[in-house]
Amino acid sequence: MADCSRGDEKQGWFARVRYVASRPFGRGRAIRLSLGLSAGWFAALAGGVHQARAQYVGQVSSIVMDARTGAVLSQSNPDLQRYPASLTKLMTLYLAFKGLRSGQVSLDQPVPVSAHAASMEPSKLGLVPGSYLTVEQAVLGLVTKSANDAACALGELLGGGDEDRFADVMTRQARALGMTSTTFRNASGLPNGEQVTSARDLAILTRQIIAEFPEYYHYFAVPAFYFHGRQVPNHDPMLRFYPGADGLKTGYTADAGRNLVTSAIRENVRLIGVVLGARTNPQRSAMMAGLLDDGFRQEGVADVPRTLVLARGRSRHGRAAIMLAAAARSANAGPDQVAELPLSPHHHVLSRRGHGHVPAHVRMVAAGHAVHRRHGHNHG
Repeated sequence: MADCSRGDEKQGWFARVRYVASRPFGRGRAIRLSLGLSAGWFAALAGGVHQARAQYVGQVSSIVMDARTGAVLSQSNPDLQRYPASLTKLMTLYLAFKGLRSGQVSLDQPVPVSAHAASMEPSKLGLVPGSYLTVEQAVLGLVTKSANDAACALGELLGGGDEDRFADVMTRQARALGMTSTTFRNASGLPNGEQVTSARDLAILTRQIIAEFPEYYHYFAVPAFYFHGRQVPNHDPMLRFYPGADGLKTGYTADAGRNLVTSAIRENVRLIGVVLGARTNPQRSAMMAGLLDDGFRQEGVADVPRTLVLARGRSRHGRAAIMLAAAARSANAGPDQVAELPLSPHHHVLSRRGHGHVPAHVRMVAAGHAVHRRHGHNHG
């Protein structure tokens, strides 16, 4: 008899409540008990509000900002708290650039890889516990592959060996920059219910990166780099098809949706765009392109024809492919041609043209050419 199931325990608990309520003066006790339970329930709900209100996949938040003046040219749900996913790495990179500027770290400084860092889920470089990479390789791993293991290792280095301590520094830095809706819990953006941000906050951070660290901003335009003999391509499709785009970052988790921060410059006008919570990569890219086009028009900059690289896909023959679409003659029309370019090593084209200040060992992949990459989990 002492062996009761969880369901029996629940039934017995409710039976005791009914018993208390049926006794003289018991109804008042039951009401007080009910109110106490309700208070506890609402307290539990309140504890989960921070997490729940960030889950709006499909309801897009966006903002377009003039990088020079900070003027907002368009916005939609810009202050809604969202999961940043790999856009978290923008703050990790901001603090890395700050450490480089101050001399706390150097580009060629070894970054130790802990077991914790190596255990991060993909996307990752495949770092091995006890190994090392340089600060510059970590930076490149973040901006190209959105590598979570490299982000964690870099965060541990900057945080004195503790990623949690680094996350606290990230949050304090966010507050100092005026990012009032942002809280960080890790260096990578891997799922954490308490790690939230907003489109406006990410635009603020991006503007600060561009203004404060012009000597490091060029890393965001690197289309690929070599790490241990492997070519690591950049996830950001805007670099390949949007005229004037020169970074910054993609992000994705199931709860966050498809996120993107882009900066583009035309005729000495630089814009910052943020799109959070898109359902698909093509939607994310198309929305960003349209928002930036509208922003440039508001700034008096003429439209520029473009070739769209919309998304990865599968060809009729089952081969991995990059979906290419020729941009319409006007920005308001849709793409009028679609073609599939099979992914194979034969399509690798390396070039350094048009990307100034790139480290000598970083080899560039020409826009419009597919780059072979492994399939797998993609957090970026």
